[in-house]
Amino acid sequence: MQPSHGNSSTNDALGALLTAFACESGTLHAVASDGALHLRAASGIPASVLDIVRIVPVGKGMAGLAAERKQPVSTCNLQTDSTGDISPSAKATGLGGSVCVPLLSADGSVRGTLGVGCRAERVFTKDEEARLMVAGAALLQAIA
Repeated sequence: MQPSHGNSSTNDALGALLTAFACESGTLHAVASDGALHLRAASGIPASVLDIVRIVPVGKGMAGLAAERKQPVSTCNLQTDSTGDISPSAKATGLGGSVCVPLLSADGSVRGTLGVGCRAERVFTKDEEARLMVAGAALLQAIA
């Protein structure tokens, strides 16, 4: 596992967020001028997966679908998910329960996404998803 990607203060903030939500892994993406999601921070993600998620098109994988739908995309176990929402590369993380939430501006436009995951199976509650959206938006705002 690569411990982190991004600058130290952003990674520290992402790490604190992961601890608060009892997760082992996370990614923070921001929408760039090209319209794609660009990785701003990561923790607990294998290097081989980092290469794949550095730039994510809207509509592709959990992050891209969360951005496209403006709704959380989740699975109780990445390894056994059969919804079609999970990209094959996500299984390389070794994670179980995972959720990716859109980070929205005041006008409802997508500014980025926050993805978190656990080794064990886990279902994230609607309350946890809402809290992740708030925490992720604050983190993205702090690094913008």
